[in-house]
Amino acid sequence: MLPLDLICQAQHRLRGRVHRTPLVRSAALTERLGVPVWLKLELLQKTGSFKPRGAFNKMLALTPEERGRGVVAVSGGNHAQGVAYAARELGIAATVVMPEGTPRNYLDATRGYGAEVALAPDIGAAFAEADRLRAEGRVLVHPFDDPLLAAGQGTIGLEILEDLPGATHVYVSIGGGGLITGVASALRAVNPEVTVVGVETHGADAMARSLAAGHLVELPSITSIARTLGAPKVSDFTLAHARELVREVVVVDDAEAVAALVFILERTKYLAEPAAACCLAAAERHRGRFRPADRVVLLLCGGNVSLEDVCAFRARFPG
Repeated sequence: MLPLDLICQAQHRLRGRVHRTPLVRSAALTERLGVPVWLKLELLQKTGSFKPRGAFNKMLALTPEERGRGVVAVSGGNHAQGVAYAARELGIAATVVMPEGTPRNYLDATRGYGAEVALAPDIGAAFAEADRLRAEGRVLVHPFDDPLLAAGQGTIGLEILEDLPGATHVYVSIGGGGLITGVASALRAVNPEVTVVGVETHGADAMARSLAAGHLVELPSITSIARTLGAPKVSDFTLAHARELVREVVVVDDAEAVAALVFILERTKYLAEPAAACCLAAAERHRGRFRPADRVVLLLCGGNVSLEDVCAFRARFPG
């Protein structure tokens, strides 16, 4: 399992490299859920999501020779920007392979941070191209299947407990599982009584299906609007951590995620992408389970969604 020491080392490495994002109490969500609710605002992180934490931690651990060879990553979303940003700050050449259907705002931001973008027909072809570039010498910065990457994401868990030692429930989105692996490892190592709940959306629920099957399940395609949860499969590494450390994985509908996005935007003024807002949708499912002494944290992992997409989501799911 991912050791706490590795996460603490990551916290030391990342000091001054990333924001220590706020943990804020929300009166609106407290009223909605009936228990005190805090938001971990990782959508205010550099690049608009948690991803630079893991990317920096991975690249800071590279040898000078490895840095000189450059890095390659695969992403249709936030990992691309996290890698591009961290590579630029560290003076490392980065190539990010992205599916052709990636939204323009993600492509523009990734190029804006200085990475070379290579387009592939789909996510499978993107991983194949990344494997080719790795064989030529580039260092792969995997989006989730890497202990160093997960340790970087795990620093969020340390920050949550530093700011709210009495946290009882933490809701965390799952794409490939690197975020929840790191966060759950940190939370449960410091306080084994914390309940960690994973959240996915239908059509991007590789972790829930893998847990149910008892082995890795690959999705034939990603049909959810929560694109940044769009890993076609998790890994043995992240599956093992979810099985050991996560109380349950809740799968919500896209409509629920959009309704939560709209509520968060209108009542807290934070724009969360569907992959983050789904945590509120999952917590609403648990409203009847909470006790008066509970302290609930929703990890808003990213906010990289365009106004065009928000309008399209609202039109599709008027609620």
